[in-house]
Amino acid sequence: MDLMGMMGKLKETQQKIEDTKKRLDTVLIDEQSTDGLLKVTLTANTKIKAIVLDDSLLEDKEQLEDYLILVLNKAIERAAKVNQTELDAVAKMDMPMIPGMDNLFK
Repeated sequence: MDLMGMMGKLKETQQKIEDTKKRLDTVLIDEQSTDGLLKVTLTANTKIKAIVLDDSLLEDKEQLEDYLILVLNKAIERAAKVNQTELDAVAKMDMPMIPGMDNLFK
């Protein structure tokens, strides 16, 4: 087993994961309430970039809070799926096959 080659491959994979995380900062997820009164945009790394709300939501604090929770949770869930899919793809593609390690990616 080529330990040095494997360590180099591991370092390369770590770099690709870091690059992927940086790229995911530029991947935007848009989500909105069913009636379109609230829209949020966040990155695939779940950083909120924008919140746009209709003025009518300002009249009802509880409704606005409910909208924010609902729409933000949906957006975060979508962003987390994109993030996980991208990082899994990098890890599976580049990981050297170490006996017993294949169980980690199932």
